[in-house]
Amino acid sequence: MIQQTAITEGVLVKVNTQYRGDLSTISEGVYFFNYHITIENQNNHSIQLIHRDWFIYDALFPAAHVSGEGVIGQQPTLEAGEVFSYTSGCELRSEIGSMSGFYTFLNLVTNETIRVDIPTFHLIYPGRLN
Repeated sequence: MIQQTAITEGVLVKVNTQYRGDLSTISEGVYFFNYHITIENQNNHSIQLIHRDWFIYDALFPAAHVSGEGVIGQQPTLEAGEVFSYTSGCELRSEIGSMSGFYTFLNLVTNETIRVDIPTFHLIYPGRLN
């Protein structure tokens, strides 16, 4: 498991990925991955995650853009120094892909929005690494 990390505007984003053989069907070209995100507010003010944008790259198919409110049905508020973590998943139709994107946060002091980068992370079927 490789961890990717990015810091934007005082917000640290860490990503770990895991291939899920139990949810994949290789014979049908279905490869499932979980990604675990940890977000840390390193600012001295509160922020709220209000939106997310993902760019999903699947080696054999056109890129997809997924956009929506919050994450996993939540729009968490992070106080100064607070950490929020969640796990979600992605299904690919090929053995190799990647994801990247950004979160939109609201600075709860100034009411300004902040774009926070999500580092690019790779999704690779372990059998492909041999």
